[in-house]
Amino acid sequence: MSTQRKKPVATSLILQGLMLAVLMYAVSGCSGWKVSTESSVHLPRYTIRSVALVPFTAIATPQARDQGNFYFSTPQGARQEDMSSAVPSDVAHRSRQSVVVPAYAAERITELFWKRLQARGDLQIVPLGDSLQAAAAESKDSEVPPETVGASIATKLKADAAIIGLVSMYQERVGSRLGADPAAAVGFEVKVVAADGRVLWVGNYYERQRPMTEDFLGFIQRSGMFVTAEELAEYGIDEMLKEFPFGKGRRQTYDHSSSN
Repeated sequence: MSTQRKKPVATSLILQGLMLAVLMYAVSGCSGWKVSTESSVHLPRYTIRSVALVPFTAIATPQARDQGNFYFSTPQGARQEDMSSAVPSDVAHRSRQSVVVPAYAAERITELFWKRLQARGDLQIVPLGDSLQAAAAESKDSEVPPETVGASIATKLKADAAIIGLVSMYQERVGSRLGADPAAAVGFEVKVVAADGRVLWVGNYYERQRPMTEDFLGFIQRSGMFVTAEELAEYGIDEMLKEFPFGKGRRQTYDHSSSN
């Protein structure tokens, strides 16, 4: 009798252990590592009521990608030159493949960010057309840091800060929702730069969609489907803006005439 009673207990303990293991695995595969944000210690000294969204840029050089490990690291606060890795075609190893950010990626992520910003409250958004014109008038000198360009645009448009962004990865899936190889991958960095040039906030997002065996929770969140690069970008922006410290209530309309 005692042996028979112990069997259900042992089975229950095993099941509980398996459930705990699955839970820990799911948590380790959640989106926390995909999005990271950091605020400057100087942020409380600034009052940001208006921002200009500067059109995002994209890394022009090919990004080295090891076919055995598709994870492309996007270090927080990294400069463009630190994130670029040119791969000459005549010396690239067969096991490596270069991935180029398509020309339309920066424009598409800018548009997605713009749409999301429209819902921010207590924050005046400079019309995107004004930001485009101001950015076009800036120097094309590659030696000028993007933070300096952002601060200059914010000053010209009489905004408290500028939002600048760099797209480091934008790879469309090859396949369908039921199966993709490779899967979609998106990576970008966003900074909020005050008109005086200080970086007040940084957000990073990188994700290559992984199969359920590698990212259980993430795959379940997407209904067990392989999504497009644009869908990954939308997810990254939404998650990043959850930590965006500027504007929380109803959106205000930026009156450009009042700043002249």
